[in-house]
Amino acid sequence: MVDDDLWTLIEPLLPPWPERAPGPRPVADRLCLQGILYVLYNDIAWQLLPLELGFGSGQTCWRRLERWQQAGVFDQLHRVLLAELNAAGELDWSRACVDGPRPREKGGAGTGPSPVDRRTAGSKHHLICDGRGTPLKVITTAANVNDVTQTLALVDGIPPVAGRPGRPRRRPDSLLGDKAYDSNPNRRELRKRRILPVISRKGAPNIKGPGKPRYVEQTFALLHQFKRLAVRWERRTELHDAFVSLAYSLICWRRLRKHRS
Repeated sequence: MVDDDLWTLIEPLLPPWPERAPGPRPVADRLCLQGILYVLYNDIAWQLLPLELGFGSGQTCWRRLERWQQAGVFDQLHRVLLAELNAAGELDWSRACVDGPRPREKGGAGTGPSPVDRRTAGSKHHLICDGRGTPLKVITTAANVNDVTQTLALVDGIPPVAGRPGRPRRRPDSLLGDKAYDSNPNRRELRKRRILPVISRKGAPNIKGPGKPRYVEQTFALLHQFKRLAVRWERRTELHDAFVSLAYSLICWRRLRKHRS
């Protein structure tokens, strides 16, 4: 169920329906969101969404998810929640962590042969989180895309986070990564962005200590508790990304609610 406080944040972000839209009155947005969350949590096929729940048909919820993704609703929600967390002092900008484990995949766009699973077609989630494990950006690529190629895309993909006096913040003070992110050109680019690279070099021991790799692994565990993300069924990358954006927004919401309680 979508509680009132969360709905208060989401409702202003939803695109309005045309006043003279043809056809029957559409299913309420809040009910459709609950149907989308039901699919996200339980990993059922859209056509199996129980009508007796009152969330509308699976096709209706699927179309609403597509419409909201095109309108950028979930990215806006993520920014709002990050700003709330930043204002509450719940974001750790002293460091950020990157990692990229691979979810199982049933096929579709944006996939490639996995180098660790008998070259089965699959995809991969690349994640950057703050020092406390709050997700800042997730990128979905084919399974055969090297982690190191996504380092700068993850850093540059961090949205501007307001919530405190001054300009919105987009850069952590340092970036932690394992040997998969070992790249001297990337180190130089990170320093140009005034970010200290703390990345293990190949042939040397992995980085140990607070925040790496525990926080980023914990964040992935939270992300993949949403069963729809543990095994990717969406053949269209943009719809899978919509589920990913909604999932890491919900992780941010839980942390904000915990802080308020």
